[in-house]
Amino acid sequence: MIKVGDKLPAGTLMEYSEVEGEGCSIGPNAVDVQKASSGKTIALFALPGAFTPTCSAKHVPGYVAKFDELKAAGVDEIWCVSVNDAFVMGAWARDQKTVGKVRMLGDGSADFTKATGLVLDLTARGMGLRSNRYSMLIKDGTVVALNNEGPGKFEVSDAATLLSQAATATL
Repeated sequence: MIKVGDKLPAGTLMEYSEVEGEGCSIGPNAVDVQKASSGKTIALFALPGAFTPTCSAKHVPGYVAKFDELKAAGVDEIWCVSVNDAFVMGAWARDQKTVGKVRMLGDGSADFTKATGLVLDLTARGMGLRSNRYSMLIKDGTVVALNNEGPGKFEVSDAATLLSQAATATL
């Protein structure tokens, strides 16, 4: 399992864009994790699935609400990663009003999630392999804080916890 001090694993996440800009065409665009995190401070949070209750009611809204504070604490970008396709993540982004604040990145085949070792097996509940709920503070591709939730919990991966860590980290 990934830990503080590790580099993010190589991989590609997918992001749905509704408008062209900054080298992104309309539609799903590949995001190379290592290139996209190079030279930046990233607040990354991951969760089991788009449109699920805790994820939609608490997790994503918390990061949208703390956007300005996270930026002021030195965070360049906020990423939300979920084992969903880019189209679902794009629809969820519209629903959650994340545009310009949180990048909604799909890990459709769970390759990135498997590479981090933060897999949640929800096969018995009809959801297959998903991401565990967690947050990370990443500096230039290296994990400087990791907050991994216990099963069914939402206590340490919230925006307020990561904001506190960003504010006290040497970024």
